[in-house]
Amino acid sequence: MLQTLRKAGGSLVMTVPKVFVDQNSLIDGSQVELHLQGKKMTVEAPSRPHYRLADLMAEMPEGLPRAEGWEKMPAVGLENG
Repeated sequence: MLQTLRKAGGSLVMTVPKVFVDQNSLIDGSQVELHLQGKKMTVEAPSRPHYRLADLMAEMPEGLPRAEGWEKMPAVGLENG
């Protein structure tokens, strides 16, 4: 894919193709990793972490208030995903 560089202040900028943005769920302000090797530059979108409720709860410090019966409530979203 050919891109045209444009001047913006003292830098040169190029656009990120919409298909890359959509595939990687990027938004304004997202950070990407640039890999430079000689004349080659690649752009990598970092993977999003996947959390499981059980893992997050296991990391909670003891003594924090907990709602009684929450663990028996039915899932209402993607908690089990």
